[in-house]
Amino acid sequence: MQGVFTGFATIAVVIGVGALLAHLRILDLTAQRILSQVSFFVGSPALMVVTLSRADVHEVLSANLAATAVAVVVPLGIYAGLARFVWHRRLGEGTIGALSAAYVNAGNLGIPVASYVLGDASYVAPTLLLQLLVLQPIALALLDADALGRSPSFAQLVTRPFRNPLTVGSLIGLLLSVTGWTLPDFVGNPLELLGNLAVPSMLIAYGIALRLGPGLGAAGSVSELATTSALKLVVQPVVAYAVAHFALGVDGHALLAIVVCSGLPTAQNIFVHATRYDRATVLARDTILITTMGSVPVILAIAALLG
Repeated sequence: MQGVFTGFATIAVVIGVGALLAHLRILDLTAQRILSQVSFFVGSPALMVVTLSRADVHEVLSANLAATAVAVVVPLGIYAGLARFVWHRRLGEGTIGALSAAYVNAGNLGIPVASYVLGDASYVAPTLLLQLLVLQPIALALLDADALGRSPSFAQLVTRPFRNPLTVGSLIGLLLSVTGWTLPDFVGNPLELLGNLAVPSMLIAYGIALRLGPGLGAAGSVSELATTSALKLVVQPVVAYAVAHFALGVDGHALLAIVVCSGLPTAQNIFVHATRYDRATVLARDTILITTMGSVPVILAIAALLG
């Protein structure tokens, strides 16, 4: 369990640094937006190239991916229905809310948890690839289309992801992984250095927003915040367990890995997307906060039950 606490403690400390800098008035909300933009346009695309170029894409064909995909679709569908018919959210707001309810922190928390708790970082690879190559491009296409003020056409859904730096970085990384090509040092080393910007800049920006932004629950609907948090912490891992165990016959340590990865909290980069598109930023921030705190007992309980 040391890996769980180490991963969460690392994130908490960096977020705390951002909050402290805001409290001391060294950084403000303008700095928060700049850090988010740097992460979105520079750090995160570079990180995607480096991370995916080293991933084993054959893991995408595993039972892990099938269970993970269903566990993502179910909370997404539940939230989408509520957002459309109960809360009457716009496309962009609903997209950020859906991501908050189902997009796993597979990078800066999932990798250490997979390495130190599950014993193999590759366990998180299917989740990472599914999100980067399927869920994220679709979501970013919807956000781009919403920014234009109209519903996306099929052509927009197909072409707009390829104009987004995160998607382009993901596809380049996948191409490198599939072909086995290795970037020359004069390209790969700067990319890795730039990729190291992504996580700290997004976490510091998040800490600033926590200190200077509206209070917890100020997004407008407490029920909506409770729903996104419950979908992420409860529904997603339960669905992952049901599909993996009962439908696919997965058991033992492999089952534990699938459920633990689904029980990870909402990723911090959802807050970056929300800030970038100015859609549901408080809901994203609050869901990340609640699920990050709540996922510690959730993952410990999963490990105790299935370990």
